[in-house]
Amino acid sequence: MFDYDVMIIGGGVSGCACARELSRYKVKVCVLEKEEDVCSGTSKANSGIVHGGYDALTGSLKAKLNIRGNEMMEQLSKDLDFPFKRNGSLVLCLNEEDMPNLKALLDRGIANGVKDLQILKKEEVLFMEPNISDDIYGALYSPSVGIVCPFHLNIALAENAYENGVEFKFNTEVFHIKKRDEGYKLQTNTGEYTAKYVVNAAGVYADKFHNMVSENKIHITPRKGEYCLLDKNAGKHVSKTIFALPGKYGKGVLVSPTVHGNLILGPTAMDIDEKEGTNTTREGLEQVLSKAKRMVKNLPIRQVITSFAGLRAHEDGHEFIIGELEDAKGFIDCAGIESPGLTSCPAIGEMVTEILKEKMGLEKKKNFLATRKGILSPKTLSKEEHMALIKENPAYGDIICRCEMVTEGEIIDAIRRPLGAKSLDGIKRRTRLGYGRCQAGFCLPRTMEILAHERNMSIFDVTKSGKDSKMMIGTNKDT
Repeated sequence: MFDYDVMIIGGGVSGCACARELSRYKVKVCVLEKEEDVCSGTSKANSGIVHGGYDALTGSLKAKLNIRGNEMMEQLSKDLDFPFKRNGSLVLCLNEEDMPNLKALLDRGIANGVKDLQILKKEEVLFMEPNISDDIYGALYSPSVGIVCPFHLNIALAENAYENGVEFKFNTEVFHIKKRDEGYKLQTNTGEYTAKYVVNAAGVYADKFHNMVSENKIHITPRKGEYCLLDKNAGKHVSKTIFALPGKYGKGVLVSPTVHGNLILGPTAMDIDEKEGTNTTREGLEQVLSKAKRMVKNLPIRQVITSFAGLRAHEDGHEFIIGELEDAKGFIDCAGIESPGLTSCPAIGEMVTEILKEKMGLEKKKNFLATRKGILSPKTLSKEEHMALIKENPAYGDIICRCEMVTEGEIIDAIRRPLGAKSLDGIKRRTRLGYGRCQAGFCLPRTMEILAHERNMSIFDVTKSGKDSKMMIGTNKDT
């Protein structure tokens, strides 16, 4: 007997997409996540771009899953109620000598199955985006590229999986995996668990777990990317996602609107050894601004409100690794999921589920819940509808975060809903509280009070992101 049929290691977009797809079937699934919430690793810090699929090598798994994930994203956003928009992209060519490289990107995109690609001349690019550099020579236009909120996508997948019966165990770190005659034993800081099948969706740690059970070793390098986020006043400086021609380390620095109306610049690409190395650097952020200015003129860099860094799980073979291990039956890798991993995650979930469906002979549920409603935002309501909501629930009339106009009602919903927020970062990712110009300078104390009340805990136990990140250590009257 096993504790679970399938154990998924990792609560990022890949792990939660697998969980959601598996929840369509009669199977006992559990997600183990070492942090206190989903979307706490690679998935939380990226560009939020739904890529077109013209960059990945033709015939690669990245190309195949990118195209499929892009096709799935719009319907998924409607089913699971998270923000998504097709805004299109431009890959810029700044001189005539590089036009063959741009043409090669067009040819690759066509071979990959990307629709409606075209190369634009300078005048066409500047008509479409007046703030593009005057040095522009031409650009590859891809209308199928989109923007999405990584947090809301990840959380939506997790909530829907949970409502369909998937268990989630947070603050649960896997230390060791042992092959048995049948299935696997996973040793964690919260005890031992057994599962017939394991899905390894552990991001930058996926090589660690792969190598525990297989003689065919893999190696993942954390590739750090640093970003700058600009205020919503800068959000309309460009309407498309603006890329430079891809280089050795990927797509390079981009300039893009976000789905919430900000402007994002980045990322850099630096290979590091530290799998938790998400600090920003002066050099990295200067590189972001310098490269962004080459592509887009008059960038309002005084509108930068925050910076952050994320890690991409770069595998040495430059490819997604998805499939059952030859020498570890029942262990399914979902490793090396770097860009376009966010775009590909719905297709990754499909692929992993098909592998397990074939091996396990899974039977579909009759009562699968295909849809989920996100947190109600009064900003989406008419004045009359908002007033009626306040009459029904006064908490929706109390604005806590003035920058993002987040109400107490939204915060309470974020805490009470399935897999609800347990920390300030959890509230932030679900409601955007603290994402504005003051970066939670005004709303933090009241939010802490609400979280403490809703979770029935002392305000001294409120954390930023779980574990040892408590916000208060005493009062100003303590001696």
